[in-house]
Amino acid sequence: MFSRFDLTHLHGYRDFLSAQAGAFLVVEAALDQAGVSRILRDWKERQRSAALSQDLRALSVRPEAVASPIFTTDAEILGGAYVLEGSRLGAAMLVRSVPLDLPTAFLRHGNPAAWRAFVSVLDERLSSPVDLEQAVGAATSVFRAFENSADRVLGAHYS
Repeated sequence: MFSRFDLTHLHGYRDFLSAQAGAFLVVEAALDQAGVSRILRDWKERQRSAALSQDLRALSVRPEAVASPIFTTDAEILGGAYVLEGSRLGAAMLVRSVPLDLPTAFLRHGNPAAWRAFVSVLDERLSSPVDLEQAVGAATSVFRAFENSADRVLGAHYS
């Protein structure tokens, strides 16, 4: 769904950030509340909500939040974090499409190489079939939140 946003133009990029924010901000907050920093010691450096909010303010965008999944187990927390961390890899590619005069703090935030450290945590912490099932279920719920947010923005502006 996110491929339908044209990042090469202001309006498409604004809509993209709005759709991202509708899910990203609530999911990151839910992970924080669930205690993700117990598992990912560098969580504060990984957080991107402030960068996303900065870009939204610069573009006068007020996103509408969707419901966030609830994370109760460490495996669910890691499944949710997986989606947000994976999106950082995609952001490193997407930022190339955005005009230079638009704010890109969110897309440029952090080090994509931190992915390897994250995968090491996944390998270490998600060893049982139950853990894997919980992580996949949580990741699926987060992907659904992003889908709902994108659908809301696309439906409002691209119908």
